[in-house]
Amino acid sequence: MKKYFKYFLYGLVYLVLIFVFAIMFIVTAPADTIKPNNGIEPYQVVKIQLRSLKNNDDPFKNAGIEQTWEFAHPNNKKFTGPLEKFKAMLSGDSYKMLLNHIDHNITEVKLTDSLAAYEVTILGEGKNYYKFRWMVEKFNLEGPLKDCWLTTAVSQPVSLGSSI
Repeated sequence: MKKYFKYFLYGLVYLVLIFVFAIMFIVTAPADTIKPNNGIEPYQVVKIQLRSLKNNDDPFKNAGIEQTWEFAHPNNKKFTGPLEKFKAMLSGDSYKMLLNHIDHNITEVKLTDSLAAYEVTILGEGKNYYKFRWMVEKFNLEGPLKDCWLTTAVSQPVSLGSSI
């Protein structure tokens, strides 16, 4: 009887350890990057990109920039890439207010079957507002991105002044 009880305790300890390690892994595992697919609408593309940039360093440094890069149109990537160049561009003076911003608002300006334009207002970390024009187009060539909405352009920011 003592022998069975001993094995029972070992088994119980083993299961508890597996459970603890599983929880630790789940909590510390980085979130997966969302990949473009034809089920994601243009507004959602902009929303995904802005939420990621708002929390740029979560779960790792520049995760938001990498997520944003996933939804960049191939023609846009030709001018803004590779990824390291894109990271430097977004960290530069022209776009750094997008990183770790406080809040954002997305307003649809135009929507057709293949093109969407949005006015995006950002409240930056410095409590200043900035306005951008965000252009999203449906990719129409064959391949894994066919019929996916992707960002083709983001304007230079227009400063709207302080929120204070």
